[in-house]
Amino acid sequence: MEQQIKITRTTSEDKDFIALVRELDKSLWETYPELQSNYWGNNIIELNPNAIVVYIDNVAVACSCFKKYDSNTIEIKRMFVSPDARGKRLAQRMLQELEAWAATMGFSFSVLETLYKQEAAIGMYQKAGYSIIENYPPYEGLKNSICMKKSI
Repeated sequence: MEQQIKITRTTSEDKDFIALVRELDKSLWETYPELQSNYWGNNIIELNPNAIVVYIDNVAVACSCFKKYDSNTIEIKRMFVSPDARGKRLAQRMLQELEAWAATMGFSFSVLETLYKQEAAIGMYQKAGYSIIENYPPYEGLKNSICMKKSI
């Protein structure tokens, strides 16, 4: 039987979004224990009205959100797919949903930051049209960060 995939627009106060972000943080700290002090402040999600949660058969398995970076640009944040849901192109679908949402709000560009060990994510972002750029604030000078940008 085919799995039912549903992408829901929500806010950062959504209980499923919060639970998935906790999973993401746990995964990041296990992968990058040495970076907690440098990055923890950048991973706080303030109230955000532009979040999405992906459900497979009514189980929350992936999330992301965007926030306004400047008058023309959004920043993709908190992109996460649960390990058991990977390989289903959910990250690509989330990016498309967030970019389309931002475009309807008048934004023209999307930026994001990821960490150098996230090779699969970097490859996926590049396939989605993102290019590596100079690190933007607050990631300037952080050698573990990879910043990327795309026109939307």
